[in-house]
Amino acid sequence: MLPCNCPSCQAQLKVKSLLCENCGTEVHGLYALPVLARLPIEEQDFILRFVKNSGSLKDMAKDLGLSYPTVRNLLDDIIEKIKNYEK
Repeated sequence: MLPCNCPSCQAQLKVKSLLCENCGTEVHGLYALPVLARLPIEEQDFILRFVKNSGSLKDMAKDLGLSYPTVRNLLDDIIEKIKNYEK
């Protein structure tokens, strides 16, 4: 799992370099992590399942063994986090 927060002060980490393992090219800079990468792994997994279930909350509820309102609330929480990250 990609760390998103500093283990010392909990500030959001940024990407400093990227490396191509094929040719060795390295790109340096200071880049923000993508919004979805900033979410906890459990919420990333939820989004993947949501996509695999074609965006059906009914199917998600069945897949997760949860009630429809619970799944709706989980999705709403993730949506709110994403909106806050984009500010």
